[in-house]
Amino acid sequence: MSDIAVKICGLTAPDHVRAAAEAGARYVGFVFFPKSPRHLELDKAAELAQLVPAGVAKVALTVNASDEDLDRIVAEVPLDMLQLHGKETPERVSEVRGKFGLPVMKAIGVAEEEDLSAIDLYSEVADQLLIDAKPPRTSELPGGNGLAFDWRLLAGRKYWQKPWMLAGGLTPENVAEAIRMTGARQVDVSSGVESAPGIKDPMKISEFIQAAC
Repeated sequence: MSDIAVKICGLTAPDHVRAAAEAGARYVGFVFFPKSPRHLELDKAAELAQLVPAGVAKVALTVNASDEDLDRIVAEVPLDMLQLHGKETPERVSEVRGKFGLPVMKAIGVAEEEDLSAIDLYSEVADQLLIDAKPPRTSELPGGNGLAFDWRLLAGRKYWQKPWMLAGGLTPENVAEAIRMTGARQVDVSSGVESAPGIKDPMKISEFIQAAC
């Protein structure tokens, strides 16, 4: 297997977790955002997290979460990383990183070149960055919309200060091309390996990881 690291996000069932781990995912993501079809209650997330084998990082995706929300998540679910996928400021990212004792990945929405300036800004405070497609203005979901952005915007820009992950509209059919165009060494997928919103397809998970790696 190559050195491409894959994150399967939005897992909601035990077979999703097993499929991701068996296929070679390096990260699995659990969503804590009630508007998402992939949202998990804390007890369900804790059960799923117990199924994740050692060596696979467990990531909690949150959106503009309060300290109280994060306290509950961290207390009840064994995690390795917090993913902030809302409109958190650099100051908030730094605050969360200091308060909760976990590495923080900050998602940054990209639609045009001017959006890239945020990458340098957040790289000063986050442990990792997730470069995602900016959601439509009408969408209630900050991610998981199955949309890609123009990957040419990232060409030749693979040497940021912090590790970064490519997301947004990736599928088993296009992930290899996305990696080639952007130089990404880490990729994230959610809707691209689903048979319906929130329902992962084990075969698509396997195909995605094979194509990426």
